[in-house]
Amino acid sequence: MPRARGAQAANVILAIDTATPAVTAGIVKLDGVEVLAERVTVDARGHAERLTPNVLAALADAGLNVNDLGAVVVGCGPGPFTGLRVGMATAAAYGHALGIPVHGVCSLDAIGIETAAAPGEVLVVTDARRREVYWARYRDGLRIEGPAVDAPADVPADADAVAGSPEHAALFDMPRLSPVYPTAAGLVRAVTDWTAEAAPLVPLYLRRPDAKPSVVIR
Repeated sequence: MPRARGAQAANVILAIDTATPAVTAGIVKLDGVEVLAERVTVDARGHAERLTPNVLAALADAGLNVNDLGAVVVGCGPGPFTGLRVGMATAAAYGHALGIPVHGVCSLDAIGIETAAAPGEVLVVTDARRREVYWARYRDGLRIEGPAVDAPADVPADADAVAGSPEHAALFDMPRLSPVYPTAAGLVRAVTDWTAEAAPLVPLYLRRPDAKPSVVIR
């Protein structure tokens, strides 16, 4: 059974994302999307080691503890399997232990929504490895196409600006915007309805399978 929590606790959100090389943990006050504290470590191979220390450090920076949390929001990708598994499993564990809802969002949306003030359309790209990128297109901070995974040459490149992974954004001949990774504020803003019941977490891998069916010769 979820615990009964006061209005102040229900207003405090733990935001985490591990869909990119950035291991992000932030404490956000829902009213006004005020970031109370945020810890980000860029380490593509350190999601498991860095996430929990970043969560605890962010809570300490905000002068709070886990019992002050009212909900969790987590980026569900697209991203590599290992990174997503760490973030989503951690979010689910906090939700279960504290009896609070866990809201999953598209990690690209957490970047795209922070470009809402940019005119025209914005392309958001992150590293999908294997010489591919995860991408989606946004207008006024809302996703209008994607998410998808493709080689950079196959991504529609007629947007007005690009945001996301710096080295991959540089592959597109258009103005570059911030942020480059999902932020705590972006993750919270990406939740479309805080009053709705949290849906089950579903990872967005988007990766085409490596294995191919064997040819059966009869």
